[in-house]
Amino acid sequence: MVDRITIPRGHTLTELLTVFGVVAIVAAAAVPAFTNLLLDSHRNAAITTAMHAVNLARQLAAIRDESIRLCGTRDERECSGRTDWSTGLLLANDGDDLRRSLSLVAARRAPQIRSNRAIVSFEGGSGFASPATLTICDRRGAAAARALIISRTGRPRVSERDASDRPLTC
Repeated sequence: MVDRITIPRGHTLTELLTVFGVVAIVAAAAVPAFTNLLLDSHRNAAITTAMHAVNLARQLAAIRDESIRLCGTRDERECSGRTDWSTGLLLANDGDDLRRSLSLVAARRAPQIRSNRAIVSFEGGSGFASPATLTICDRRGAAAARALIISRTGRPRVSERDASDRPLTC
């Protein structure tokens, strides 16, 4: 009778620890890249929402032939009167029969939106707006900040510098 030699199946402890070590090194290298990707995504979502609000206010002012206000809001019903617009945006007309609120990214560490004006007005009929700059910042500071610049004609553009071509501050 021939004795069969059994071949052990599985992996040794050394092999398993080596694989876990390689996985840990790869994960440690990938986390900062994914964190920046996530922060960029939240910042870009805030920029897109603000850009949408500006374009909507401009269109409503032209279609309804009345002044439309764009401002920051805390309760989605009234303008907060502050230059911190991080909690949400509100579109309203002078008669207060039009109110549209736009929520921003609801993440725990969402970017902050600060304006150089408490209210941006879009004039009905003429297409003019009060020029303004909205600065969008996250925890990375001025290096990753973006500005949404609203011209006198109400057209928005995104820039890495302010309207005077100076670096952004957060």
